[in-house]
Parts: sequence; structure tokens; C-alpha cells
Amino acid sequence: MVDSNKQNYKKLNPQYIQEILSKLTKEQNIIKWDIGASSSIDQSVQVDNGIAKQMKAAQRSSITLRVWNEKGLVGITSTSDISEFGLKKAISGAKNASLYGNPNDIPDFSKLAKKSIDSQEYPIKQHKKIQNLLNILIEAESELMSKHEAIQSVPYNGLGESFYERLYINSDNASRYMNRNQSSIYLYARAQENGRKPRSSGAVRLALASEDLDIKGCVEESSSKTISHLDYQQIETNKYLVCFSPEAFLDLILAFSSIFNARSIIDGVSLSKPDSIGKLISVPFFNLYDDALHPGNISSTPFDGEGTPTKRLCLIKDGVIENFLHSEATARKFNVDPTGHAGIGSKVSVGPDWLHICKSANNSIQSSNLSHKVYNNNFIIIEGLNALHAGVKPSQGSFSLPFDGWLINNGEKKSIEAATVAGDIRQLLKNIVNVEDQEFITHQGVSPHIWVDDLSITGEA
Repeated sequence: MVDSNKQNYKKLNPQYIQEILSKLTKEQNIIKWDIGASSSIDQSVQVDNGIAKQMKAAQRSSITLRVWNEKGLVGITSTSDISEFGLKKAISGAKNASLYGNPNDIPDFSKLAKKSIDSQEYPIKQHKKIQNLLNILIEAESELMSKHEAIQSVPYNGLGESFYERLYINSDNASRYMNRNQSSIYLYARAQENGRKPRSSGAVRLALASEDLDIKGCVEESSSKTISHLDYQQIETNKYLVCFSPEAFLDLILAFSSIFNARSIIDGVSLSKPDSIGKLISVPFFNLYDDALHPGNISSTPFDGEGTPTKRLCLIKDGVIENFLHSEATARKFNVDPTGHAGIGSKVSVGPDWLHICKSANNSIQSSNLSHKVYNNNFIIIEGLNALHAGVKPSQGSFSLPFDGWLINNGEKKSIEAATVAGDIRQLLKNIVNVEDQEFITHQGVSPHIWVDDLSITGEA
């Protein structure tokens, strides 16, 4: 039984949907079927100099239904109508589509779809009134602009709340359901001094509810970063020792996540091969996990699009590839269990959830020359990477990305006017000279600062 708050929001009823689908599929002589559905209620605001720029609220539903015909071929259809009439139309559409199913790529139910899962309960809280969200964001914008006279605007900002549900049901009596609140705020400030170029930086905070957001911390981080970029200089093109912020390094690894994606490997668009398991890919003191259930992941889900439980999965251990990310279909091809990383659709996708980068216990091999290089030579701190959609070639391993960051020279910290970092992800992973001890929870994973030597940096004249 759900509490009164949950009743106000809940749109998906697993028992009702299972009963309706069982009845409707039986009427159309369909024996095997499954469904993945999601629903959300969202509201968000944006402001511009103390005035509402956008106030938005929406309800969304999405359903993907698969049916297997008598020949074993699969038909798929999508709809947003969860009524009995809408589901009946979806079943008919999927049944017709199954006549054209691909006999060379037939998905099946995950063999783990009925395995018990440990699902943590989260409190479901009522949304604030949208006017309250607007007032909170106006105050945050005002506070950020008061931090320095050069901060003239906060051009990118937003505060939002959402309640979302997910379910997976199949004809073999597998049934999964979860719901969650989530709230977020982002503040991206713009500063400019006379005769100087405008400089920008920002911060993001996530929480289960808006009252739990660290808004003060978001303001402080955005202002301190922006102010630190006001005093900038050009940088010489050269190879440098580089320290990646946790956010920047996670962005880079996520951009090359096809290395661990079994679907990408099968499709021939990954740097890895089926026999890459057990091969050295990085320095021996580097570990990488995919951990959807990490306590810091407020968007964690206990199951994937096929109903497979999510878990902590080791991808790299002591520099060696340990596992790939799998759906049911790719797991069958590799003769392993699915890992909980599938997304149901016309073609079952595979993707990472929540990366956790950490130092291996085998850390005695780290470069003993690091402290010498840090204190006696120039090094660069990369705060954030830009243009990841255009500057990364995942199937080739190469990247060339503009970045925001600082040059550290004998203890003096100067913002870099404009520069690009370029290289090959395989070489970068083997040029890591330090994985720091302290880990930071970001909005997309967990990572310490990562130091990489001999990275090519191109300054702009």
C-alpha cells in the first residue's frame, strides 16, 4: 500500500498493466510478450536577472511493448497511452511488426528477470509549488551575481523537480517496479572585466528533493571557479603533466565507454575485441567499476530495461579489463550472465550507469617522479572538457577537446585563455602517473583527481 503522497503521483500500476496485457495478448493468441514503461511528472524554472525566463511543467509516459509470434520473431511498438485501448492498439502493432522481425537478432527474456533484488526505499516528497522554485532560483542567481562585480549575468541556470516511475513485466511472471523523486539545480555564471574576454564557469547539484539541494555550495563553486578564470593568460603548445578534475576524467571515460560495451564490440565499433577480457589496458594502479547502486547515485535503479538486477561490476582491475557491459542478447553471445545495462527498444541498447574510478591496492608502481614534476615544472589542471560530441572518435580512440583549466607554474595559478587537449585514450590510460586517494561524488559518478603525463596541449595564439 502506498502512502498519500505516492498516490498523488503514481501513474503506473504494475498489477493492472499485467492483468490487462495477459487478457489482451490471450485474445490475440500471443503467448510471449514483455513491456518496459516509464512515467514522470516534471516541473522546472529558469530566470534572467531576477525575472522568470521559463516556467515549465509536464507529464510524460513512455511504453515499449515486445511480442514474439509463433515463428519466434519479435515485433516492437511504442506508445504513451497506458489505457486498455492504448495497450490493445500497441499489441496489434507489435504483432504486425513481428512479421518483419529480424531472424538473425532475436532477443529473449533475461534469465535474471525474476531474481530477487535489494531495492532501497526512498521517501517520496510532495513537489514544491512552481512559484516557490522560482523564488529559490531568483535568490540563488542574485547571490551568485553579488559575489564579484565582474559577474554580470548567469546565462545558464535552472531548478527542477521530478517524480518518475519505471516498470518491467513479462509473460513469464517477471514484474519489477520502482519510483523516485529527483531535484537538480545548475548555475553557470558569466563574468567580464574591461578590456578582457568574458569568462564563464558553473556548478551542478542533485538531490532527492529541492529542500535537500546544496544551493549555497552550488553558488560558491560557480562563483569561485568563474572568478579564478578572470586572471588568464595564453599557454605555449607543448606536452604537459595534466591533472584531470573528477568531472573531466569521468566525461572522458564516458565518451569512450564503447570500450566496455558488448553491443559496440559485436557491431565492430569498439576499440575492444571479444578476447580483450584479461588484457592490460591501463596502468596497474587504476580500477574502474560501474556501480548503479552506489549510495551517491540518487538516480540509481535496481533493474535495467530487461528486468535484470543492477549491481557493482568491475570493468578494470589493476589495469586489466575484467568485464564488459551486457544485455541479455550480448550475454548469450559471450556465454555470460547479463549485467543489468540494457535499455529496451527496437534494438536493445547497452550503456553504463554510474562509474566509480579508484586507486588499486597495487599502487606501489606509481611514478616516484610525480612530486618532482609537480613542484619544479609547469602542470595543468583541466576543470572541464568541452565539445565532447564533436571532439571524440570512440571507434578510433582519438580525442581533441577544448577545455577550461589552469596552468600552475611554481605554485602560481593562472587561468588558461583557450587551449585544446588531444591524444589517444589507450595511450592516456597507460600514461597515468597518479590516482589520488580522495574521491569525489559528482553528478555522473565517483572519481579522484587523475594525473596523466605527456599530454599534448595546443594553445591558441
